[in-house]
Amino acid sequence: MAKENLGEFEHQLLLAVLRLGGEAYSVPLVLELEERTGREVAQAAVFIALRRLEARGLLTSRLDDHAVGETGRVRRYFKLTPGAVDCLRETRRALVRLWEGLDGILDGAR
Repeated sequence: MAKENLGEFEHQLLLAVLRLGGEAYSVPLVLELEERTGREVAQAAVFIALRRLEARGLLTSRLDDHAVGETGRVRRYFKLTPGAVDCLRETRRALVRLWEGLDGILDGAR
């Protein structure tokens, strides 16, 4: 996979999938994102981003006929690919490097 930057929402979504055991469907992802970010999240936005991440090779999906929700629809579960895990690791390393040495500056900016 070519190195591609993740948008903030995509990054959060991949982290939520990881937090939920590496595989999840949209409803628990919406709830997880809302709980962790403190912001309202539209289920449609999550599903659109999931499909975009799947097209980029960062997620795979499967339909589960046995996990029919209250709506009577078959659930689509999304799973992180090894490339997604690598991407998350690299993004984390880059962010940690960017934050290094900034605590004193932030503390002095009060």
